[in-house]
Amino acid sequence: MFGLDKKDTTLLLIVAVLTMFAPFILNPFPAGSGMAQFNAGYPDLMQRFVIFGIFAIGFNILFGLTGYLSFGHAAFLGVGSYSAVWMFKLLSMNVIPAIILSVIVAGVFALIIGFVSLRRSGIYFSILTLAFAQMSFALAYSVLTPITNGETGLQLSLSDPRILGTSVSADGGIPVTSLFGIEMRSTAEMQLGPWLFQFNAGYYLCAVLMLVAFYLAIRIFRSPFGLMLRAVKSNQQRMNYTGLNARPYTLAAFVISGMYAGLAGGLLASMDPLAGAERMQWTASGEVVLMTILGGAGTLIGPVLGAGFIKYFENIFSKINDNVLHSWFAFMPDGLEDLMVTIVHPFVGKGWSLTLGLMFMAVVIFLPGGLVEGGQKIGKMFRRKKAVDGTPSAAKTPAE
Repeated sequence: MFGLDKKDTTLLLIVAVLTMFAPFILNPFPAGSGMAQFNAGYPDLMQRFVIFGIFAIGFNILFGLTGYLSFGHAAFLGVGSYSAVWMFKLLSMNVIPAIILSVIVAGVFALIIGFVSLRRSGIYFSILTLAFAQMSFALAYSVLTPITNGETGLQLSLSDPRILGTSVSADGGIPVTSLFGIEMRSTAEMQLGPWLFQFNAGYYLCAVLMLVAFYLAIRIFRSPFGLMLRAVKSNQQRMNYTGLNARPYTLAAFVISGMYAGLAGGLLASMDPLAGAERMQWTASGEVVLMTILGGAGTLIGPVLGAGFIKYFENIFSKINDNVLHSWFAFMPDGLEDLMVTIVHPFVGKGWSLTLGLMFMAVVIFLPGGLVEGGQKIGKMFRRKKAVDGTPSAAKTPAE
């Protein structure tokens, strides 16, 4: 199916089901209940799950297959966002031209940076990409202010020409982004008893594009091109001794990865037409590295899981404050309640990154293959237990 084998088709269908039914899956607790704060089924967060999933999938094509660790991929995310916003300002509010331009501009930018950076490997390559990203951040923040609007960020205004669209909406405001008339912010709600489910047009556009990106990643992983990239990661020096030049393959992987990042940046701007230099900062590049390693570098679904995991912690755990903690431990005596709040406080709210850091350390130490390896170990454990339970009792006793 779709040119994939049975295993890959099953994986693609699983991801499709998870994304299409995310409004239900991410809202397990009734609205208004004490556990409702752990629900993640609202449009803005769901959009970030799939957009950063695309970002991580693209990064994994470079890092997971070739072993080249880039610390500058946020530059392509930022370039994609700026390109999309400029398309909204000059052409129309339709997201398709903006997304296409984001991918093209990010690909060209990645070609330039990759051509220079891939002259080196290892830590030298990583430092070069970091340097280019920081240069891009500095240019966007100061030198290129007429194009990027500096620290304020590039935004839409009523004076934008929009050749193929209207500059002012019917109510006198700035038009909203849309897909052939379907507004990206339009949301339908479904009330089922105490549960509230939201279905956002922008989320489903991002989800469909993530499925396409995931499908293309599978095809790349299983292609002869993907095998060449794996050979680069395995032993590039031996590959060079055979007479094969690895550089065109690594450059192609770098450009493809940059185009994925540009697509993610274009989608961020399509959901919220604003582009700022902070998207090009080194912290954003480090975040996608964490996503890929946490989920499982070199695996197909790992980066998607890692992106969802980190964005969930960033948006859910960061909202837990002392009032919430006191409500959790209210059943305890006052002294013990205050003690528990004091103990847990550093790991939630503004300290959510401490919890994430500890979990990341645990994954790296005990599960080098990331969350995917953890899932595989759990699956093997259950299969082994099932096989033992299904063995006849006579076979369990050694013959005398």
